[in-house]
Amino acid sequence: MLSEKMLGLGKKRSAIREIFEYGKKRAAEIGADKIFDFSIGNPNVPAPEYLKRVLIALLENSDPASLHSYTSAQGDVGVRKIIANNINERFGTEVAADNIYITSGAAAALTISIKAMTVPGDEFIVFAPYFPEYTVFVEAAGAKVVIIPPDTDDFQIDLKSFEASINKNTKGVIINSPNNPSGVVYSVETISSVCGILSKKEKEFGHSIYLISDEPYRELVYDDIEVPYLMNYYNNTIVSYSYSKSLSIPGERSGYIAVSPKMENADDMYAAICGAGRALGYVCAPSIFQQAIAKCIDQTSDISIYKKNRDILYEELTKLGYK
Repeated sequence: MLSEKMLGLGKKRSAIREIFEYGKKRAAEIGADKIFDFSIGNPNVPAPEYLKRVLIALLENSDPASLHSYTSAQGDVGVRKIIANNINERFGTEVAADNIYITSGAAAALTISIKAMTVPGDEFIVFAPYFPEYTVFVEAAGAKVVIIPPDTDDFQIDLKSFEASINKNTKGVIINSPNNPSGVVYSVETISSVCGILSKKEKEFGHSIYLISDEPYRELVYDDIEVPYLMNYYNNTIVSYSYSKSLSIPGERSGYIAVSPKMENADDMYAAICGAGRALGYVCAPSIFQQAIAKCIDQTSDISIYKKNRDILYEELTKLGYK
């Protein structure tokens, strides 16, 4: 007998994946140049030329046995130090290497983090619209998803509904800003209110409520909009980050978990994350890309192209009467 839950997930893929596979099928039939695939988040901006040079240099100049070997499960300590220092320089935090767990992308970061903190009966709050796989990740860990509808005037968080949905079973809240799929950036005011509510509810229920900040789109913002860094607003924060969009390398599966050093029992949370990674079979993130990320820590692809695309779409849709 098979797991009914896993069988169902395998037989019925997400709508995103279904459309993606259909797009590949049609591309083979009529030509890739005739297909415009808006299903999955594959960047159409190439990875930086600098990354190409870094990879070539690593392959040509590194000891092959070392370059392609296992690293520590949580990632090479030197790379973790570089990531931690980059976070501190950008956001004024005090993250250390032992707060960083390098992952195979943000999906792995989320599944590991959720697994690390879940016990039977737990609930995780997500804000609609949201990445559909959140439901899969949470339910696979044995928890329940609680969905908060958006304020459709501006797609900020409906704070009253959010507060009313928190109960003694609430273990965590997943925030995705800039948001997939709406594109909204949650304002400083919204984030401050969310964190204030969580702090109040922690005291009311007598246990930690964790904030998971899912940030694969952090760099894709325009017009000088500020994206609040949640560690600076709430101590019990975990950041899930991916280089898929910033470096245009989604297929290389590179990301990390960052545990706030101010978190209550941060060392235990980090240990639980290491344990969850072990239980889920994550041996280590790809070694060569750990080294490449370290050398490209301040690089991005030419994300200004996305702004040009946005501006063109906005102008043409406005002409058609959309608001």
